[in-house]
Amino acid sequence: MNSVGTPLLWGAFAAVVVVMLAIDLLLQGRRGAHAMTMKQAAGWSVLWVALSLLFSAALWWYLAQTQGRAVASPQALAFLTGYLIEKALAVDNVFVWLMLFSYFSVPAALQRRVLVYGVLGAIILRTVMIFAGSWLISQFEWLLWVFGAFLLFTGVKMALAREDDSDIGDKPLVRWIRRHLRMTETIDGERFFVYRNGLRYATPLLLVLILVEISDVIFAVDSIPAIFAVTTDPFIVLTSNLFAILGLRAMYFLLAGVAERFSLLKYGLAAILVFIGVKMLIVEFYHIPVAISLSVVGAILGLTLIINLWVNKRRAG
Repeated sequence: MNSVGTPLLWGAFAAVVVVMLAIDLLLQGRRGAHAMTMKQAAGWSVLWVALSLLFSAALWWYLAQTQGRAVASPQALAFLTGYLIEKALAVDNVFVWLMLFSYFSVPAALQRRVLVYGVLGAIILRTVMIFAGSWLISQFEWLLWVFGAFLLFTGVKMALAREDDSDIGDKPLVRWIRRHLRMTETIDGERFFVYRNGLRYATPLLLVLILVEISDVIFAVDSIPAIFAVTTDPFIVLTSNLFAILGLRAMYFLLAGVAERFSLLKYGLAAILVFIGVKMLIVEFYHIPVAISLSVVGAILGLTLIINLWVNKRRAG
């Protein structure tokens, strides 16, 4: 697998992730069970985005010094494009989390622990999937066409899907878990397990965690092929993907109170998936430059948000 990643770059990236995760988790852990305020969520979101942009700039500088600008510019641009794609698709993941917490009536103050495990699980899962995907593509290039067709199908399905959380409890997986786990009827603080009469019971919070982790798997299957349309370099794919994921918890609390205002966002995300799917399907005939991909993704997101704001204004009036 060809990659711009050197031991120094891999080490620097790993250090940034570990240090920032430690700071985030330690600060939140000291406060106990609580909901992140909108101000805190906005602050952390800005910090994660700034850190991602700073990493992109540092990557460009390092590659420019070691391999020249001809390598540095397209790789830094690929990082930014992948980051924007993954950040946009992560919003849909956040909306699913909102549906799960709402259906199981998990108070905002008790959501922190589930989100922490959800983000950590996503980091581990995507690291494994990205390295596996990079190796597979290096061995079987025709997989890019498979990924493209899959993304095209997923985009159309997303646009036509009906959003409804009323039937979550009737899903086969949820019924199976409830049949095979001794579970309490109510949540008991942040505990996943409690003991009653000498027996260990799972709480509904454990069920929510399981569903959150499963949603991470589903969205990883959607989002990872999308970034392979931009680059197959495992270093660029992994760094842009994880930087987008690291800010998920803050993004969740930032969007929790305004999710209903972005009802049209899924159509923009669907359009992005369709565009990326087409890009992968025609790669043998025409290669869409990374700069154009970045512009198209940004334009779709911007146009979707503008239309959503206009629709909200019309509804309010």
